[in-house]
Amino acid sequence: MTRASTTLLPCVEVGPTGAVDGAVVWMHGLGASGHDFEELVPLLRLPRVRFVFPHAPQRAVTINMGLIMPAWYDIRSLTSPREEDERGIRESQGLIEALVTRELERGVPAARIVLAGFSQGGAMALFTGLRHAEALAGVMVLSGYEVLPQTRSAELSTANHETPLLCCHGSHDQVVPLGLARAAFEAHARAEREAAWHEFPMGHEVCLSEVDVVRAWLQARFAGQGADLLSSGA
Repeated sequence: MTRASTTLLPCVEVGPTGAVDGAVVWMHGLGASGHDFEELVPLLRLPRVRFVFPHAPQRAVTINMGLIMPAWYDIRSLTSPREEDERGIRESQGLIEALVTRELERGVPAARIVLAGFSQGGAMALFTGLRHAEALAGVMVLSGYEVLPQTRSAELSTANHETPLLCCHGSHDQVVPLGLARAAFEAHARAEREAAWHEFPMGHEVCLSEVDVVRAWLQARFAGQGADLLSSGA
């Protein structure tokens, strides 16, 4: 299990000036920044929740001609799992764990922390969240997929076997195929877990109807209620 890094990533933070009742650590996609989802916070109506949007490290990305850009890990191939950047994935796992640790030190218990992300950031939320040693409030994957699936059975945390999972994806996504995202969802949608899957008629993006689903799901997590407000269908 990867330990939390002692290095803290720079982050955009949006949250209350007073008491904080929960936290969402939300990772952006390849080549983006922590500002990507900042403007969604008012739409989510969670006035006592702190949103932490980290900036991914700068690294060379093979499929983008080796250009240096914000990335949670290198992407060497879109088709071969054998070429996954395990070192980069685990380094970013440690960086995300460090942000979770900081929330714990700020007084937010693990059971009030959600890990979320879009695309590559969603892959990291899924990878890190379900391997975390303490039970989290939930894991949210938007237009994402699974990395290092071959390590899943050996590494998944017993504490997070029942952690609620939300996966949303565009049916017209040409960047992350729908089947890849659905396979990641089905691999983790165990009987004892509240797992919700939603498809939207969109590409590799976020739409307003998806924001409605995200709002209801997050509000349920921080109300301490089950996600029975949502169906598990599209």
